[in-house]
Amino acid sequence: MSLKHCALVGGAVACLNALSAVAAPWAEPGDPRARFAIQKLADRGHIERSVTTWPISWADATAGAGSAGRDQQAVGTAAAYLNFEKDQQASPGFRGEFNIRGQNEVPGITGFTQTGTGKAETSLSLQWQGSAWAMGLNPTYTNEPDDDEELRLDGSYLAFNPGNWVFGAGAIDRWWGPGWQSSLILSNNARPMPSVWLTRNSTAAPQNDWLNWIGPWQFTTFVGQYESDREVPDARYVGMRFAFQPIRNLDIGLSRAIMYGGEGRPDGLSTFWDAFIGRDNGQKGEDDPGNQLGSIDIRYGFAVGHQSMGLYIQMMGEDEAGAFPARKSWLMGADWTTQLFAADQQWFLEYTNTTADDLMGNAMPGITYEHSRYQTGYRYYGRNQATSLDGDAEAITLGAHHFLNSGSNLSARITYAELNRFNRLRPRGTDPDVFYNVPAANQTVAIAKVGYGTEILNGWLDLSVQASDKKIEYTSGEKDQYSASASWTYRF
Repeated sequence: MSLKHCALVGGAVACLNALSAVAAPWAEPGDPRARFAIQKLADRGHIERSVTTWPISWADATAGAGSAGRDQQAVGTAAAYLNFEKDQQASPGFRGEFNIRGQNEVPGITGFTQTGTGKAETSLSLQWQGSAWAMGLNPTYTNEPDDDEELRLDGSYLAFNPGNWVFGAGAIDRWWGPGWQSSLILSNNARPMPSVWLTRNSTAAPQNDWLNWIGPWQFTTFVGQYESDREVPDARYVGMRFAFQPIRNLDIGLSRAIMYGGEGRPDGLSTFWDAFIGRDNGQKGEDDPGNQLGSIDIRYGFAVGHQSMGLYIQMMGEDEAGAFPARKSWLMGADWTTQLFAADQQWFLEYTNTTADDLMGNAMPGITYEHSRYQTGYRYYGRNQATSLDGDAEAITLGAHHFLNSGSNLSARITYAELNRFNRLRPRGTDPDVFYNVPAANQTVAIAKVGYGTEILNGWLDLSVQASDKKIEYTSGEKDQYSASASWTYRF
C-alpha cells in the first residue's frame, strides 16, 4: 500500500486515510476524510444523494465523480480520494487488512472517529466481493477489554445485493444523523450489534412523476438482540431510518429505535406492532410492549466560493405525543471547509443537550436513554448506543481535520461538557465484568484530543492523545485523565 498507488488529480495527491479497522463494500463511519469528501461533493452539487445515513454505499459516495472535473480546484482531491478508496474496498475479488492497536486507556468520550474498546487489539479482516454477494470475516482479539469480550467478530458480515436493495447479516457500525461529535439516536460509540438488515443501495430520486418530489431517498432497517447480562436479558432492538432530500442539499432524516421483548417481557408480532404505533406509554400497564426513541434531523449544505458549509439540527424524543417525539433532547451545529496551507480542512462546531425538555421547556432529568422496565437503558455492553456523553449532559465541541496532499492528516477537538447534570443516571442489571461508561455524578470537564495519521512501513499509522482537565468518574470507576493510542493497518 504505497503512495505510488494513490490517485493523481490535477497534480494533487489524494491518498490513504486514517483507515477504519475493516474494509467493506460501503464507506463506514469512522473515516473523517471520506466524510469530508462526500459531504463537500454533495454540498457543492456533485453528489445528489442523502449523506447523513452511514454506512454509505460506494455507488452513492462516488456518484459525483463525473461532474467533479468541472470544479477541480474545490473538490479534485476529494473526488480522487473517494475513487481510490472505492477501488481499494469495493473491487471484485479477495482483499484483506491486518490491524494492531494499543492504548493505555479506553476513552469514555468519543466522536465520529471512535477508537477501540480494549487496551490492545489485533484483527485480521478477510473480504470477498462478487457481482451480487459480499462477505467479510473479521476475527479480533482484544486484551483488557472494557466489556470482558476478548474474542469478537465485530465488522463481519454477509450481504446480498439483488437489484437496488442490500440484504445483510452481521455486526457493522452505523451513524445516523448530521453530527460530528454525537448522534442522538445511533452512533458507533457502542460496539456494533449483530443483526439482520435491509437497506437501499443507490439512493437516487424516484423516476415516477408522482414521487419525484421526494428527491434522493434512503431507507434502512435492522433487527438485532441485546446481550444477556442486563436487567431484561436478550431484549430485541429494531432500528429504522428514512432519509430524503426534497430540496437540493436539504437532508431530512426520520429515525426510530425500538427495544422490546426479552426475558419475561411480552414478545411477538403484536407486541412489536404496539411499540411501532406508539402504544407503549402506559396504555397497557405492565404489558407495555417496550421502549422507543424517535428522532428528526435536518442538514442544509451549500457552496461558499470554492468551499462549502452546512447547518444542522437533530431532535430526539424519548416518548411520543400526537405522533411526534416528546421529552426532547437537542443537537445543533455547523460545519465548513477551508483550503489553507495547500491542504483541505474540515471544521465543525456542535452543541448537544441530552436532558429531556431542558432546552425548550422544563428540564426532566433521568429520562433520556433510561426506561422504567429496561433499566440497563439504551446501552450495549456498557456504552450508550447514541452519544458518548450519555443522558442529562450539555456540551459544546469545536473540531478540525487537516488533510495534507501528501496523504497525511492532523486532527484536533476540544469539548467542554457537564455530565450527568442532575445525578440521576443509575443503570441497573449491569454486568460486573463490563465497564459502564455512564457518568457517576454531576461533573464539569474539558476534554481535548489531537491526532496524526501517516503512511509508514507500507501501512497506515494513526496516533492520538486525549486528555481531560480531571479524571471522569463513571459508575464502574474512574478513567485516566490521559489516553494515548497507536494503530497500524496494512492492506493486502
